[in-house]
Amino acid sequence: MRKWRARGLGLAAVVIAWALSPGTKAATTLAVGKADANASHILPVNVGKSLGIFARHGLDVTISDFTGGSKLVQAMAAGSIDIGVAAGPLMALAAKGAPIEAVCNDAPPILFIGIAVPWESPIRSVDQLKGRNIGISSAGSLTDWLAQELAHQRGWGPQGITPIAIGNSAAGDIAAFRTHTIDAVISVTSNIFAWEEEKQARLLLPVSKYVGNVAAGAIFATKTLIARDPDAIRVFLAAWLETVDYMRAHKEETVKIESGVTGYTPTSMSKEYDQTIGMFSRDCKFDAESLANLKRSFVELKLVETPPDMSTLYTEAFAPK
Repeated sequence: MRKWRARGLGLAAVVIAWALSPGTKAATTLAVGKADANASHILPVNVGKSLGIFARHGLDVTISDFTGGSKLVQAMAAGSIDIGVAAGPLMALAAKGAPIEAVCNDAPPILFIGIAVPWESPIRSVDQLKGRNIGISSAGSLTDWLAQELAHQRGWGPQGITPIAIGNSAAGDIAAFRTHTIDAVISVTSNIFAWEEEKQARLLLPVSKYVGNVAAGAIFATKTLIARDPDAIRVFLAAWLETVDYMRAHKEETVKIESGVTGYTPTSMSKEYDQTIGMFSRDCKFDAESLANLKRSFVELKLVETPPDMSTLYTEAFAPK
């Protein structure tokens, strides 16, 4: 498979001409896993498939949703998923031996996650979260670190808040609110904007208000795919970046597609688009701030015994030049 260097319309024209030429190879099949069904840093894979961008690049992409990054990595290790679209903290699993490598920092800032409270909650400020139970997906997860980081930055001490693991589903979050298991939850903002429409919960603040870059969105490839078909990764990333470029210029169509994927109304997804569209990388490169924050989080969450050499956990070899 050819190595694509161009971007945008030029790349699309080359790909279409190649696809129509005699003797063209069959499309390369890639199994792509999403660590979350509705998180906006992951949705470009759905948008790109819907628009036919991956197909124009010679890729036959199948998409599977997972309820968490660890389950996605298990599927990648088992060989049923080639490429995983998730978050940078999964690099900790690579440090522990998972047969994956990060190949794109697709969203350095974390604009797609926020802290929500029940609609009728008396909590109106961040300081009122001190001493409260905050819902997270699981221990050792990105949301766990975000809860701990909030307490750290506010000077509340290790007991300043109590993280409560409640899983990774919007329905589970609302159920935990109704049973008063939690006072707040760290969740993707697409969920939160949908809850606001139903007057079930409201956004207290985006976590980007207190956390810097953390490779919030990252794309991973299995070591098997890297060895077997590195060009497939290059083409996938080129198609991904072309999709994101299209999304920036076509809000209405993007919102329509994403609404169909998430099941949330166009009104909710329009808010989500405005909140998150600025987070996407234009080149897949890993910035120093993201790597430093990830390295620190791995130690603070006790995911590794010693700080890892971050350069061994990612590569920029497949990013378009």
